[in-house]
Amino acid sequence: MSNYMFLIRLIVPFVIFISIIFIIVVLINYNRKTNNMDPNQIKPKVNAKDFFLNLGAFGILYTLVGNLLGLLFTVINTAYPKITNGYNYYGSSSISWPVATLVVLLPIFIILMYFLERSYRVDPDMQNTLIHRGFTYITLFVSGCIIAGDLVTVVFYFIDGRELTTGFLLKVLALLVVSSGLFIYFISDLRKKLTRTYRIVWRVIAGVIVIGSIIWGFSVLGSPRTQRLIKYDEQKVSDLQNLNNQVRSFYSSKGFLPSTIEEMANGNYYVIKLDSQTQKPYEYVVKTDDQTDTTYNLCAEFNKDSKDDNTNMPIYDNYGISSWIHPAGHYCFNESVRPNNNPPKSMPGV
Repeated sequence: MSNYMFLIRLIVPFVIFISIIFIIVVLINYNRKTNNMDPNQIKPKVNAKDFFLNLGAFGILYTLVGNLLGLLFTVINTAYPKITNGYNYYGSSSISWPVATLVVLLPIFIILMYFLERSYRVDPDMQNTLIHRGFTYITLFVSGCIIAGDLVTVVFYFIDGRELTTGFLLKVLALLVVSSGLFIYFISDLRKKLTRTYRIVWRVIAGVIVIGSIIWGFSVLGSPRTQRLIKYDEQKVSDLQNLNNQVRSFYSSKGFLPSTIEEMANGNYYVIKLDSQTQKPYEYVVKTDDQTDTTYNLCAEFNKDSKDDNTNMPIYDNYGISSWIHPAGHYCFNESVRPNNNPPKSMPGV
């Protein structure tokens, strides 16, 4: 899934959720104004500052939790891959997006919570506003559902006789720890048992969990420099796959293999000739001098030894299975096209 689709799936539900909350707040405040109630019995009204502080804090909290779990799940999938007998797809193995989100939003969340805590110390009744209690109850409800669902899943896997793999148990543990932490924190906040010292302790715990998860992710998937080298390798594989498709298209049209990459480029075939990292040309070599041959090599210089994961899964096409797994260093992929029974339309030098 692209980053754009990820953003859409993340933002749209959040916007809908916030819109519903806003409508509820407006309707309740409107009903309060229209009812003849004792003003002393009415809880403090929501002002603009309190509304947006709570909106920002809880919105960032949900985003942080989602990206933290996404980071942990990606690392667990990589460190403890699921063993299957066939093709399977685990999603992206990149941790760039969740790490970037956590690094940027965690300090913002801590600052917003600091301002909220300071306002509650000045006016304790502000902690009873509808917007704060509403978000708190929603967080408790969602956390409780996740805890219950987490435990039900473990019991189901055990009763159903399924294998409780290390990766599965670590994911269950991650969900349980994160959701339980949220539940304990906000139930304490609701009962007004969170002192200033306890809030600082919770912030330290949250920071340790986030920083520890990021360090674990880098230790499993590599440093930013390693990730950059892997991206270069992925681009090289993509370029060679495109070049392979153009060679097959050329053969299907002409009846023989091109002698060089330049021959395809001059024939209006879209080919990427240069490695974007080294600026050296990719290698295309026909195995024999007979251009009616159907085998050839596509070569490049790779930074890392690829693993048999979702980024290098075999590709199924009309020619069978084409594997793009490669070691580090100079490597050539042995490719071929299906022999064409039709005579060549034209041969070089004829």
